[in-house]
Amino acid sequence: SAEHLRSFAARPADQVIQPGDLLHCDVGITYLRLNTDIQQHAYVLRPGETAVPASIGAAMMAARRLQDFLTARFRNGATGNQLLAGALQEAKAAGIRPSIYTHPLGLHGHAAGPTIGLWDQQGGVPGPGDYPLYSNTAYSIELNATTYIPEWKKDVRIMLEEDGFWDGKTFRYISGRQKNIYTIPRVDTAISE
Repeated sequence: SAEHLRSFAARPADQVIQPGDLLHCDVGITYLRLNTDIQQHAYVLRPGETAVPASIGAAMMAARRLQDFLTARFRNGATGNQLLAGALQEAKAAGIRPSIYTHPLGLHGHAAGPTIGLWDQQGGVPGPGDYPLYSNTAYSIELNATTYIPEWKKDVRIMLEEDGFWDGKTFRYISGRQKNIYTIPRVDTAISE
């Protein structure tokens, strides 16, 4: 489905947020000439609900697993295209429908360094995807996993973007990462290391 492209082509008419809605927020700031890029999700509880429906929670877990598949492959000298191919293969073997479009962070929102997929280039990115990974670099781990939500009778993409740092040995999220979908009103903590 091309439904996810409509927000890039034309903004939908104003809509009122209602109970049962899944919200996607995409925000970035620039401070001291350094950039952030974050995407997270929230769910508006229906009357009587105290938690996100299980199918939506499972969709979030699939996207988090995709983050893990990608960052576990970080190695100095590995190219963006190598990281992309390996993570996509592993995710598909686990039954996840993945899309990865991760980029370096720095003085620009999409800084110099290896491009790890583009939303429309999941087979590798000639040139920028051939650049290798180096120590002491920051990345915006941007990706999505598509999951069928039976209650809605449609696919939903959980689009995550969290900033992290590669020190040459380990990858860590700079401010933690979203572990659960936020609930509105808020019921639980949704950030973890």
